[in-house]
Amino acid sequence: MATSTLLRLVPAHNEPIGGLSTQRAFPTGALPDLNPFLFLNHHGPQTYGPNNPGLPFGPHPHKGFETLTFIEEGLLAHRDSTGGSHVSGPGGVQWMTAGSGIVHTEVSPEEFMRDGGPCHLLQLWMNLPAAHKGVPPSYHSVDPEGLAVGRGEGWSWEVISGSVDIEGTPITGPVDSLTGLFTSRVKLEGGARFTFDVPAGRTLLLYVVSGEVRCGDAVLKPFLTPVFDRAGGVLTLEALSDATLLLCHGDPIDEPVVAYGPFVMNTDEEIQTAFAEYRSGRYGTVV
Repeated sequence: MATSTLLRLVPAHNEPIGGLSTQRAFPTGALPDLNPFLFLNHHGPQTYGPNNPGLPFGPHPHKGFETLTFIEEGLLAHRDSTGGSHVSGPGGVQWMTAGSGIVHTEVSPEEFMRDGGPCHLLQLWMNLPAAHKGVPPSYHSVDPEGLAVGRGEGWSWEVISGSVDIEGTPITGPVDSLTGLFTSRVKLEGGARFTFDVPAGRTLLLYVVSGEVRCGDAVLKPFLTPVFDRAGGVLTLEALSDATLLLCHGDPIDEPVVAYGPFVMNTDEEIQTAFAEYRSGRYGTVV
């Protein structure tokens, strides 16, 4: 059976946001995107002291894509202009479809700002094709117990969207992706071997959140993004320590991408329209 080929490893850029430690996996000059995945920020891990200002993501707009946020440590409070609201803890995820336009906040709850504590999270942006950029915005939070989980020897596989067959048992995530994305998180014990099959033609996003994992002759670790070909096939990973990985794949979107700040569209004119819509209040407010 064919094996997906690791082409290169791309280091993240250190781009702190206020007091929040941030490594940008992509886009960078060396890795503009992993189409259809547009953006991956890795925040932390770090520890906030008591009476801290919390996360710096006050009200801001988005249009034309989706976000998926993984909470590894700490608390993340989401509120948006559709009325969506949830405080996620460790192991939770937040999926937001910006679609035709939304305003949201991603901040720390009052108890975290008062008491402090660990903070470790990642946010992934996922493109929408032109046919879906105008869909109504929506928000979906999933706590750890709501994830679909498959288990093997020394590993667990948490599926968020899409389906996978694990030893004859189909596992389907709780989120229905508009574009057929497969998104998941894998947890490995040190020494465990984990094998999975990537469908041909799909873009693989395999990113180590913590720990170290051997993939062929390469060692994968945080703040280092592996780039694979799209031939598909079997990949085998060996955990060199306890490790957590993001494992996602999706069909590339063969359309122009024009991204400016919080908007991802197909043309410059659509970006200008998005700014005008936001300034006019069309996206609503966070209450």
